[in-house]
Amino acid sequence: MNAPALSVRDLTVRYGRAGKTPPAVDGVSFDVAPGETLGLVGESGSGKSTIGKAVLGLQPPAAGQVLLHGADITRASLRQRRVTAIDLRVVFQDPYSSLNPAQTIGQTLTEPLQVLRVPKDQRQPRILESLAAVGLPADAADRYPARFSGGQRQRIAIARALVCEPKVIVLDEPVSALDVSIRAQVLNLMKRLQADHGLTYIVISHDLAVVKYMADRIGVMYLGKLVEMGTADDIYQRAAHPYTAGLIATIPVPDPKEAKARKDAGIKGELPSPVNPPSGCRFRTRCPIAQDLCAEQEPPLRSFGPGHIAACHFALQS
Repeated sequence: MNAPALSVRDLTVRYGRAGKTPPAVDGVSFDVAPGETLGLVGESGSGKSTIGKAVLGLQPPAAGQVLLHGADITRASLRQRRVTAIDLRVVFQDPYSSLNPAQTIGQTLTEPLQVLRVPKDQRQPRILESLAAVGLPADAADRYPARFSGGQRQRIAIARALVCEPKVIVLDEPVSALDVSIRAQVLNLMKRLQADHGLTYIVISHDLAVVKYMADRIGVMYLGKLVEMGTADDIYQRAAHPYTAGLIATIPVPDPKEAKARKDAGIKGELPSPVNPPSGCRFRTRCPIAQDLCAEQEPPLRSFGPGHIAACHFALQS
């Protein structure tokens, strides 16, 4: 097997004073193979976006490691990241706030090339190539963000990542701010670019339909813990954890009767405070199959088939 493009090892992230607050991400580990798409899903506050920030160096971890092509970039400085993390880029959620309105698109795409010290004579060809790859004309480089729609701006954000010729891209809610009518276009674009350039993706989203379409494997987060991981088929057809099953039940379907049945099978109750999570299994206060053991012992991740793990004492019983 090829070495992982990205590895996360026992990652723990805390906000606030060190040692004084519960971790927003607590001991999470996973690998992403070259050319693979890993989806991270979960409700708001689950820790999925915090993992993305730690991978990108935007939030320092309290413990653990982030390895890019085997090199430890966990605590690399910005100067060091110019060399060690040259292959790692991001596409943010909001295409309106992620672009500088005072800069032309050409200036926006030039900035990362300047940081990477790409020779001046190579910058313009790479900019035009990246714009063409996302379906925008060459004259887009001379225009300002206000001249573009939301979908076009997100294409520009993708081009900004692509111009650096990365191998790994973190996609943080990449279509959640877009109109429903153009989401499919952007998702198809990202899949085509992945095939054309051999890209590795981490897709962070609360929208399970998006993740189902994009991901080869899926990791499910709950209150800072990884509670299940497996192939997309395993997760959607044979979910081992009741939280995963509840999330899948929230995916919209066109049939009203099936939609009502799914709603009844969805997750009940409010998300507990991450500052004071429940003892034992963190999902037990909302779990339909919770028993006394769930309050006493935290369930470990265990295998439910090749590459399929889940943290539940009574998995596959929901």
